[in-house]
Amino acid sequence: MKRGYFSSKFDFIFPAFWYNVFGMNSRNVPLALVHDVFSLDPGILVSAGIRVLLMDLDNTLVPYGMEKPEPRAKEFVDSLKAAGIVPMICSNGLSKRVAGLANALGIEARGFLRKPCSGPLRALIQKKHWDKKEVLFVGDQIQTDVRAANGAGIRVLLSDPLWPKEPIWTKINRIFEKPKRKKVNLLLKDKDWKEAISQ
Repeated sequence: MKRGYFSSKFDFIFPAFWYNVFGMNSRNVPLALVHDVFSLDPGILVSAGIRVLLMDLDNTLVPYGMEKPEPRAKEFVDSLKAAGIVPMICSNGLSKRVAGLANALGIEARGFLRKPCSGPLRALIQKKHWDKKEVLFVGDQIQTDVRAANGAGIRVLLSDPLWPKEPIWTKINRIFEKPKRKKVNLLLKDKDWKEAISQ
């Protein structure tokens, strides 16, 4: 049996428990903070060597529960493609809804990704033959998005949630995540995302 088998399983089943018992560590820390994914400038991303932008779905790219993308999401995705960046949704959400939103945006998606487990994300990167240095992840949760991206060895930016409505399991995660987010905000408050991805 591979080392870390049980911890990787419990990482998915009880993310709000296992990784708050042990407090902060480097896997909880994003590269930088952004207000939202729409704050990202495709031209700056390209200049920093980013060729693939992986995005969480709910409360990162669209408000939670929305069945159709907002116009700004479509405009942002189109601007990425125009700049030569491959946009993709990477969500823990049900595959059918995720696929429907992705189709409406004209991009690929992976649902039920089991974040914070990093294995599925690593497998996706390997399958696509992407260079990890050219991949950037954006998400609104430390517990899932930041941990999965860091575990997969790719850069990650932490955004604010688009709006307050969330499922109960996310609200539970937010309770445990709150002290970590305070520490991250203090640590990265003066770090500009544009400079961070260019280093």
